[in-house]
Amino acid sequence: MTDLITTALAAASALGWVVHGLWMARRLNTARLDPLTGLATRHAFTVRARRVLRRREMSVLLLDLDGFKDVNDTYGHAAGDLLLAAVGQRLHSWCVEHGGFAGRLGGDEFAAVAAMDTDAAHDLSHALRNTPIDVGQAVLVPRISLGICLPHHRPTAPLAERLHAADQAMYAAKTLGTRWRLASEHTTHPSAAGRRAGRPGTHAALSR
Repeated sequence: MTDLITTALAAASALGWVVHGLWMARRLNTARLDPLTGLATRHAFTVRARRVLRRREMSVLLLDLDGFKDVNDTYGHAAGDLLLAAVGQRLHSWCVEHGGFAGRLGGDEFAAVAAMDTDAAHDLSHALRNTPIDVGQAVLVPRISLGICLPHHRPTAPLAERLHAADQAMYAAKTLGTRWRLASEHTTHPSAAGRRAGRPGTHAALSR
């Protein structure tokens, strides 16, 4: 009888550790994912991107939504969340098709690593903007500014430098109204704390 009790207690203890391990694994996985978009968080994206870029020559992208504050102010934060989630899903789907992955860096800013060329940049811009998104009070067409650092723009450079180049290209796209721009196509559009000024803005395709 004592042996049975001892065995049962040992089994219960082992089961408890298994459950605890699964719970911890779930917590860690949750911490790596942005709860709104399902994309990697800034930290998780950075860790994975650094690892991948050491092994493969891939492009680094940075994008955000023009006029996102106006969406929140006009339609509410729930509408803004729906817009972010939809854009994040579109970005994720495109990245999967191009052997890459994406992350949400915070706010309305996203980053991605993918195998691409200029034709793929056209496709991504079209995929993100082509279909209006129903946010409840209106149907919005997201306006995206996209900066791209191709492998030959910053060969062997670390992730931070490539993101900075993509960020500068994104700011140039905003300033010039070109929607997307390559890192090598600008020299005088530094990103800055006030770069959000002067955006064309997300617009309503069909207001209800």
